[in-house]
Amino acid sequence: MDHTETSTGQSTTEPEDAGGEATRTRRARRLRRTRRTVLAVLVVLILPLLTAEAALRVNYLGDPADGTYTRNRDAMWLGHAWVDGRKDDADLAALARRLKSTGIRDLYVHTGPMEHDGTLPEARYPRAAWLIDAVHRELPGVRVQAFLGDVLATEGPDGMRLAEAATRAAVVGSARQVLDAGYDGVHLDLEPLHSGDRDYLSLLDDVRAVTRARDARLSVAAHQIDPLPALHTVFGVFTEHPKWWSQEFFGQVARRVDQIAVMSYDTAQPLEGTYGGYVAQQTSLALEVTPPTTHLLIGLPFYHESNFDHWGHAETVAAAVRGARLGLSRTDADRELFGVAPYIDFAATETNWQEYREGWVR
Repeated sequence: MDHTETSTGQSTTEPEDAGGEATRTRRARRLRRTRRTVLAVLVVLILPLLTAEAALRVNYLGDPADGTYTRNRDAMWLGHAWVDGRKDDADLAALARRLKSTGIRDLYVHTGPMEHDGTLPEARYPRAAWLIDAVHRELPGVRVQAFLGDVLATEGPDGMRLAEAATRAAVVGSARQVLDAGYDGVHLDLEPLHSGDRDYLSLLDDVRAVTRARDARLSVAAHQIDPLPALHTVFGVFTEHPKWWSQEFFGQVARRVDQIAVMSYDTAQPLEGTYGGYVAQQTSLALEVTPPTTHLLIGLPFYHESNFDHWGHAETVAAAVRGARLGLSRTDADRELFGVAPYIDFAATETNWQEYREGWVR
């Protein structure tokens, strides 16, 4: 209890509330200031996000142009079981029946992974010759490309290092190796690949020299394009995984290959409408910088899971197909070298196949 003296010299007690009330007032003011600051930060952070999401939903509106269906230039990623001995003639016959009434003309068959030094052990694809011969027999005109991938050491200590010339040379050797085995092309999927990687561009130049000499195809799996200008740069400041490529870099890659397939899934979009609008945007951005001599493909999510990166109720094949058609309609409706690419056969559901057929094959 606090004490003071009166003018008469007598001691009197100061009311307990006086100091406490002042303290509570100061605390209340600080709390109001904190709340206003937090609200301002949330507005700064959330308002642009909500605006962007609204724009994607609007981008999903409208009707695709007539004729924006399959050009019979689609592709599909297949799992490793097709070349390691787990699949047999009965499986191939079932696959052939499935594909004959679609527009799929390229199969990206997982043949790696490559070692971190760029080499590829032949023991990883003992049944490749069987598969290639069987596809050529049962599905005339369908190409079988060797899907070669690995993790890059861009966001951690382990992985392939493209900055090393010996590693790039070994990847070129692996490409030559699978062409010797009878594959019709090489499909590279190296992740996570950061935008602007000059060593990757150099690798593509070297691999394409090999594929061209063999009259084979070079195709790549491509990261998504910045949905907002320089978004990969902004993310690179706050995280080790910038995720997107700049549109300029996408174009640089597209000019060096025969086929480029956008991995337009795992987008974290929460709604089917915003996901479809996102795919429409990705399609337009890719079309703007992909030369007409390069075959552009838009990936379809032929799998179902739900996590922060991929909401199964939102990332549907129907939304992806409609988004691709909208982007094609608005940007280059007559593009011939264009298709979609389902990922991946072993996770595909009947609903996936039905939505692909109804929305795209017709």
